Amino acid sequence: MLKVIAACGSGMGSSQIIKMKIEKVFKKLGIPVEIHHSSISEAKSLASQYNVVFCSEALKNNFSSAAEKGVIIIGLKNLLDEKEMEAKVVDQIVNKA
Repeated sequence: MLKVIAACGSGMGSSQIIKMKIEKVFKKLGIPVEIHHSSISEAKSLASQYNVVFCSEALKNNFSSAAEKGVIIIGLKNLLDEKEMEAKVVDQIVNKA
């Protein structure tokens, strides 16, 4: 089971929306997943404990140390676009498995 964290600036609205959207994407793709959401500062300290981090494209650089440890960092241009999320999951997770 993949462990995923969705991060936004405050850990409230945007990360909750990302969480709900990526739950749909992973379910559609048949990938078992455990998803949490948090603020960017909390996610930075926890990221290395997860397989995948979802955040806005602008926040991706906050996770460079986690990426060096093999965590997949997925930056989103549109936090509401399930098609973008699905394409990135397929490209960065499914096709790499």
